[in-house]
Amino acid sequence: MAHQAILSFDTPGRGTRDITRDVAHVLAQSGVECGLVQVFVQHTSCSLTITENADPDVRRDLETLMERLAPDGDPAWRHDDEGPDDMAAHGRNVLTDTGLTVPVGGGRLLLGTWQGIYLWEHRTAPHRRKVVVTVLG
Repeated sequence: MAHQAILSFDTPGRGTRDITRDVAHVLAQSGVECGLVQVFVQHTSCSLTITENADPDVRRDLETLMERLAPDGDPAWRHDDEGPDDMAAHGRNVLTDTGLTVPVGGGRLLLGTWQGIYLWEHRTAPHRRKVVVTVLG
């Protein structure tokens, strides 16, 4: 059995947005009790991650880490068609991921106690992002 939905999210700009409940809602609609949920973002300048859901300092510190690994406006970047954050956003996307998979048991996401699914916007300006959620079971 398979079920799929495409979700749209408006981001305010750089940072993380918890989409765990949205993904869980798609799972609930599917009726799948045991299987997998695959989540995929259809963009190259944002990503998905599973990380700490209790302390927002973790997500702020991850942003600081990315600022160090892929700084905006680095003079070595050639690709800056959409501004100084353009190539940095693509680099951050490659360092993280566009897709992730979560096991399902008892009709729920089998995430750890402190885990959440996050859409991670890497651009500084607001964007509308599409996320494909596929439930297999």
